[in-house]
Amino acid sequence: MDDVQATYDDVANELLEDADYDVDATPDGLLVKGRLFAFLDGGQLVVDLPAARSSDLQQRGIAEPFHSTRGGDSRTWVRVSDRELWSELAREAHEFVGEPPVGHQS
Repeated sequence: MDDVQATYDDVANELLEDADYDVDATPDGLLVKGRLFAFLDGGQLVVDLPAARSSDLQQRGIAEPFHSTRGGDSRTWVRVSDRELWSELAREAHEFVGEPPVGHQS
């Protein structure tokens, strides 16, 4: 197993072992409530973050935009090479994707 895969596995295991997180690991990536929030692609972690956070990371050169070959809106998805940031950003993505939508409760 290479270092990239080992780092990804460590991040996944951190989330899977924490009882406060509702995470499933699939061949496609990490899911919360059935929705994909992070996956490994070409040696980079790809995460779904709020648009402002994605933009900030890109402007600072920390992340690159991710363009899905499956179509759909990928403007909030970014690719991150720096493995030291993977755990933090995976947790942010989990929170973003897993939080309940605002409104529409009444």
